[in-house]
Amino acid sequence: MTNPQETAERYISTWNETDPHRRLELLRTGWTADASYVDPLAGVAGTDQINTLIGGAQAQFPDFRFSLRGTPDGYGDHVRLLWALGPEGVEAPIEGSDVIVTAGDRITRVIGFLDKVPPGA
Repeated sequence: MTNPQETAERYISTWNETDPHRRLELLRTGWTADASYVDPLAGVAGTDQINTLIGGAQAQFPDFRFSLRGTPDGYGDHVRLLWALGPEGVEAPIEGSDVIVTAGDRITRVIGFLDKVPPGA
């Protein structure tokens, strides 16, 4: 059974890792090789594409960091979490929720939702 808190923390850490080589290593050790990620703005598969997607998000929102909101929950191989994205120390302008599917202790699929987005973004 997947530990929702540990899975969510590893997931958020991957999104916050700014070094592309270190981030790719986190993806290769914490995600399956054929992992997929989809949200309203993107759909990618494989650790290389996910690494590129995360790097693009970091370039679009420099100085923003992901943080967990509340306590992740889940059952079996599913984890649900709420996150915020913004500069540290202020209310985050972007919030979302993700559902993660795991295979053992590795992430195999993420379905993301944007719950709060600033106008014009």
